[in-house]
Amino acid sequence: MLIKIDQNLLDFSKNPELLSTDNHTIIFLHDSLGCNALWRDFPKKLGMKTKCDVLSYDRQGYGGSAPFLIKHRDHDYLKNEAELLGKIINKFNLQNVILFGHSDGGSIALLTAALFPEKIAGIITEGAHIFVEQETINGIKDAVLAYKHTNLKSKLEKYHKEKTDDVFNMWTKTWLSESYQSWNIEQYLHHIQCPSLIIQGVNDEYGTQKQVENIVNKTSGHSIPLLIPEIGHTPHKENPTIVIKETTKFLKNNVLISQ
Repeated sequence: MLIKIDQNLLDFSKNPELLSTDNHTIIFLHDSLGCNALWRDFPKKLGMKTKCDVLSYDRQGYGGSAPFLIKHRDHDYLKNEAELLGKIINKFNLQNVILFGHSDGGSIALLTAALFPEKIAGIITEGAHIFVEQETINGIKDAVLAYKHTNLKSKLEKYHKEKTDDVFNMWTKTWLSESYQSWNIEQYLHHIQCPSLIIQGVNDEYGTQKQVENIVNKTSGHSIPLLIPEIGHTPHKENPTIVIKETTKFLKNNVLISQ
């Protein structure tokens, strides 16, 4: 359903007003090419295992949400998304919030927990970035070639329709720009007080294990690394069984203790 938040018209997986304030809610934050639909049934399965409510939304410009309001991104676009998520949490009076973020969504989860530590009970990230690496650049350059020479564009059009070129270019042109190479959010990590599970595939094509190590070492809350062998950048799709198992264990041991 479409809901206006400030100037953003966002597509939510369900009406946030119907969520129970007594239960924990896991908010799923998609990656730089993702949307609600691309999570498929993963949120539902994790919600059933953990007995948590689940919610996802398409960020502005993605999936069922309205087109981008801007033509170019600056260094703070992920921080801006975190600030908007804080407004969403406030608008719907969401309590006991857990964030599950993939890639860009993982970075947004980290920033949200840092900016609003009192609002976030726990975070799970997959392939989150806190700085730019050469592996990130190489992976994005490969994606640019795939967009030009394979059916990647047509696959994305199924979900983003006429916004597909904008979705792809917003990601690639931002991260490949010379000015973005200095992007770094490590200075925010010490503000994160909640428990965190930091997941990454050992074969992640967009980043090294240094991302995980630095997140775990620099957050103030209890942080657990989870490196999954033979898995790339999308663990919840490549091996949903282990991600659901480890996330459920993490939440029950560290966040859902009273349940």
